[in-house]
Amino acid sequence: MAREMTPPPGGFGKINRGMQVVKPKNMKGTLLRLWDLTKGKRKGLGWILLLSAFASGSAILSPYLIGRVVNGIEAGKPVPQLMMVLAALYLSDWVVRFMQQFFMAAIGQRVILHIRKTLFGKMKDLPLAFFDSRRHGELMSRLTNDVDNISTTISDSLTQLMTYVFTILGVLIIMLNLSPALTCVAFIAVGLIFLLTRTVTGHTRKLFAAQQAALGKLNGQVEESVSGLSMVKAFGREEKLLAQFEENNRQLCEVATKAQIWSGYLMPMTNVINNLNYVLIAVISGIMAANDMIGIGMISSFLLYSKQFARPFVDIANIYNNFQTAVAGAERVFEILDEESEPEDVPGARELYHPRGEVVFDHVTFGYVPEKPVLKDVSVHLKAGTKVAVVGSTGAGKTTFINLLTRFYDVNSGRILLDGYDLRDYCMEDLRRAFGVVLQDTALFGMSIRDNICYGRENVPFEQVEKAAKMAGADSFIRRLPKGYDTVLKQGGAQLSQGERQLLTIARAVLANAPILILDEATSSVDTVTELRIRKAMLEITQGRTSIIIAHRLSTIRDSDLILLMEQGRIAEQGNHEELMALNGRYAQMYRTQIGEEG
Repeated sequence: MAREMTPPPGGFGKINRGMQVVKPKNMKGTLLRLWDLTKGKRKGLGWILLLSAFASGSAILSPYLIGRVVNGIEAGKPVPQLMMVLAALYLSDWVVRFMQQFFMAAIGQRVILHIRKTLFGKMKDLPLAFFDSRRHGELMSRLTNDVDNISTTISDSLTQLMTYVFTILGVLIIMLNLSPALTCVAFIAVGLIFLLTRTVTGHTRKLFAAQQAALGKLNGQVEESVSGLSMVKAFGREEKLLAQFEENNRQLCEVATKAQIWSGYLMPMTNVINNLNYVLIAVISGIMAANDMIGIGMISSFLLYSKQFARPFVDIANIYNNFQTAVAGAERVFEILDEESEPEDVPGARELYHPRGEVVFDHVTFGYVPEKPVLKDVSVHLKAGTKVAVVGSTGAGKTTFINLLTRFYDVNSGRILLDGYDLRDYCMEDLRRAFGVVLQDTALFGMSIRDNICYGRENVPFEQVEKAAKMAGADSFIRRLPKGYDTVLKQGGAQLSQGERQLLTIARAVLANAPILILDEATSSVDTVTELRIRKAMLEITQGRTSIIIAHRLSTIRDSDLILLMEQGRIAEQGNHEELMALNGRYAQMYRTQIGEEG
């Protein structure tokens, strides 16, 4: 029996079940960029190419040797040497394929390590505006799924493709040399397989696309149902939810069944075509042998070559589909790499060692979409060491005010000055260290509570961590945890309440001891008793530093030196609490409304 090509996992003719083929927009350009990106990481690829040629050697040479053995036996001659050569060929084939997989795994993982490192490195340099305009799940998909698709193609499909190409070319040359007429007959099977593959994949591509859509719909319902299960039970919608799930599940089952049935046609039909072609070649070659046009050994060799020749074409079609999906994934990776990074420091950027905290907004206009400004010609002077509160209705521009001050975004027009110099004139690293920020949305990491409080600082004595936690009102609940400050948080602090997570972020800002403190609704998620403790702590930590507080509860900012009331992107009123109450304007109305509601 001739040595045939080692099939890929799952066998020959296996198509991508359940996988939607995504076509790239510019395959040639993307491949060139991918080749350039992996420069210096492809060492050993030449060996892979050489080993692929050797790996196809057994498929090319073994039928020829078997034909020689048959001729020898027919002539009554001993053939031990040929048998030994055939055995050595099979053994060397195993060694070559092992080395091929070894080198390919090493090269593939080295390349993917470089791509993933480059992509993640780019993400950390992207401005906040990039992340605000994209779903985080989609970015995670690019870091994982798209890179994994590239990895699979490099590690598996590429080696198979090279081996198949060498095999087909080698087998074709020998077949033409043995019998051009029988080679033309062998091409009948190839043509039929090509048409069959094109027809089946044309149907399965649409069905698998529909399957992915149905699966996404079902997954979305499951995620939504699990996250909102308490609401489902509260409104007694369990039966309705189950009925909707059964309908979505039924739709997925129907389209998946059709997709699997159509994809299942390919392998048995291919085998039928190959077997019929095998019979046709056997009949024709038998007739030729009867007329002394061909020998028995040549017939044996050619029959084996015909099977070797037709078999890889289905797999090459599937590899090409995988290749398209991988290149499409590479395009999505390059889309991120092509994004503009956060602005670099200007030449000769100023260092910021001990900022006083004087802030000036000078005719600032800004919009996340430039045509739709959120802040409109805002001018205000915040003196160093003052406590400033920014209030207003939702969408008035309060958080945008903070985003511009911390230079998460740059202004569209105007300028923001810190200690007399434009924010854009400072080193970004120094500028960010000047701010201690507590945002409304908490950000905790999968590390110990102590490390979360110390985030951004190294080698901080435990006494300072404990002092910061006490000032923020977090020490008491931390000590109630099983491991206290060494408790490792999971899933962004899922084992803590929202208020407790907020207290940890406040403790982090306290420990940072930045000269400018920004609190964006820092007490929005805590109870009244905890809020009073935080207010007391804030009075202490805001002494001697510029503090900017965004708040909806106006009772918490009565002692502020300056209160800015924002409306529709402009500063409508400004002054301290007494001055604004005396003005009897919008602030006074809001304050009296809240006091009345609280009363």
